[in-house]
This record gives sequence, C-alpha cells and structure tokens, in this order.
Amino acid sequence: MLSVPESARMFVARDPVDFRRQFDGLCAIAREQFDLDPFSGHVFVFFNKGRDRMKILVWQHTGFWLRYRRLSKGTFGALFTADASQACVEVEARRLRLLLDGIDLDSAKFRRDFADPLRIRG
Repeated sequence: MLSVPESARMFVARDPVDFRRQFDGLCAIAREQFDLDPFSGHVFVFFNKGRDRMKILVWQHTGFWLRYRRLSKGTFGALFTADASQACVEVEARRLRLLLDGIDLDSAKFRRDFADPLRIRG
C-alpha cells in the first residue's frame, strides 16, 4: 500500500508522456523538465496521450513506487487550466483524489469557503 505524507507536494505533467518509460525515464522528466528532485518524496503524475492511463511516481524510504492505472472506459478529466508554457502544475492532494474517483473537476463546484487556487510551477 502506498501512503503519501501530508507534506508531500503533487506535480502533474502538463504534456502526455510515452508510457513505455519506467522509473528512470520518469525520473529524468521530473529532473530535467520540471527542475525537481525525484528523490524528494513528492508525487509526480503522468498521463498518456489518450488520458485513459496514469502513472504516479514517488520515492519512499529506499526505493520508488510506480502506480499505474488504466481505465477500461472513459478518460481522466482535466486537473487544471493553466498557461501551456508550464511543464508541470502543482495540485492539491484532494484534487488528485477526486480525479481518481472519477469526478469531473470542470463541472465540480468548490464552495467559496474551500477555495482551491492552483499553484503553478514552471
């Protein structure tokens, strides 16, 4: 079971990745394109071009976890709308959980008291 500490930040790749990439290839994307350390314990999320597959990469203690999810029907919705020049977008854990549960975040309405501003990282 993969458990991520509350202090971990979540970064989602803006562009789709080649899903033949495994640990080393995804680490290279985090390091070179996002300018982030893959050994930081933060969560890195990648989608394929069709957005029906997702890979989640995270370093934990002595090794990497690679979680792979493939939908039998449908696609993953959008997590963000941000400037296309950004390599990745930092999102809150709850947004990622909603996406994994099949919630369409474009039509979801967050209450004003629970505003969810996106933090964009280039």
